[in-house]
Formats: sequence, C-alpha cells, structure tokens
Amino acid sequence: MIEITVIDREEQEHLLEAPTDMNMNLMELCKAYELPVQGTCGGMALCSTCHIYVLSEHELPQMSIEEEEMLDQAFFVQDNSRLGCQIKLRDDLEGLKVKLAPEAQ
Repeated sequence: MIEITVIDREEQEHLLEAPTDMNMNLMELCKAYELPVQGTCGGMALCSTCHIYVLSEHELPQMSIEEEEMLDQAFFVQDNSRLGCQIKLRDDLEGLKVKLAPEAQ
C-alpha cells in the first residue's frame, strides 16, 4: 500500500491508501473513494473526465499518443496535466500529490 494525496475541486485534501498489487490506476482509486471523477470511458484515454494536475515531482511514465491527443482536446490543460486513468498505481508513487482539474462547462 502507498499513500496518495488528492485535492478535490473545493480545495479539500484527501489522503488515499492505494494498493499497488491490483493493477489499479489513479482514476479507479479516486472512484473507489467516491471522489468526483467520472471516468466515463472506463480508463481507455477516450475522454478527459479524469483530468488531474500532478503537483509532486514524481517520475511518471511518458504519455501515450492517445493521452496526449485527449489532453489536446480537454479544457483547463496545464503543463502538469495528466489523465488519471493512465497513471498505474506503483510503489514508487508513494507520496504522489495531485489535484482534480475543473470540470468542463
């Protein structure tokens, strides 16, 4: 288990315990804790309803072409934007801190 901090859209911090042995991604973890993440496409990088901002300095896997293309179409994109569904929970993400991006209007 690792701990990940997620800041919701009301600026509330949530410390989440995340299993690293279940092949889960960050979007699934947020949904398990009932945070307001839709994950409409089920984790296929086909929507941006799990858009997050990475606030910590963790080394993350390089973005896939699909993730880049989806973020190109998303609202409120920043340099630290990622799709939560594309971040697999691994031991080296202990202490990861992210913030949920605003929802598209």
